[in-house]
Amino acid sequence: MTVRTAQSALPPGLEAPAPSAAGVEWMSSRALVDYQRALAFMQQRAEAIAAGRAAEAVWLLEHPPIYTCGTSARDEDLLDRLRFPVFRTGRGGKITYHGPGQRVGYVMLDLRRRGADVRAFVATLEDWLIAALAALGVAARRSEGRIGIWVDTPDGHEAKIGAIGVRIRHWVSFHGFAVNVAPDLSHFGGIIPCGLAGSAVTSLAALGVPAGMEEMDAALKSSFAPVWAARPSAAPSPSAGRKVTAAG
Repeated sequence: MTVRTAQSALPPGLEAPAPSAAGVEWMSSRALVDYQRALAFMQQRAEAIAAGRAAEAVWLLEHPPIYTCGTSARDEDLLDRLRFPVFRTGRGGKITYHGPGQRVGYVMLDLRRRGADVRAFVATLEDWLIAALAALGVAARRSEGRIGIWVDTPDGHEAKIGAIGVRIRHWVSFHGFAVNVAPDLSHFGGIIPCGLAGSAVTSLAALGVPAGMEEMDAALKSSFAPVWAARPSAAPSPSAGRKVTAAG
């Protein structure tokens, strides 16, 4: 598998951060963001949060068409090696697609303020996406034995609408989630998404939901505080300095 590595550069075009009631800065980019620049920015911001030099942040963006490989990615899940650029990342999970029409959210939160529990953090991230989709009239859920966020399609089948993959370093998260708003679903044909052979993917547009990026973002923002109410502080374990990856 030919992959690319990230280079250190800050992404241009970031809109002015908007603080939320929970003290989290909301950032958004209207132009497509280069993946290498996004990764470098996340890493720098996570380090600043861990050191107490920056506030927690959620960054909403879209990427040009790419495939990204998590720590559990398998070569055989990349079906078309020439279709789009491929990046190996440090996040949890297997291989997924990012591209225009997909809302990517990079979540840089301090788990020391939220219970210092990685599994609970991933579960809360799932709850947040489910709540945001519910605000748009979509009944989303977890699926037993399969990672991600799932819905029923009009023909009665189950399909994946959201993916999660995070990395945690010094108890600060980065990477995050992707929700299919209106991407070109044929672009998923070059991979076995998240290593789940035979599983379908869908989007808000494919479900007939009349919601675009603005509506998706509004649902994410309105659902954040109720779901992410800060957990009681907990003493970090001796593994606080380790790198941890997780997917949901």
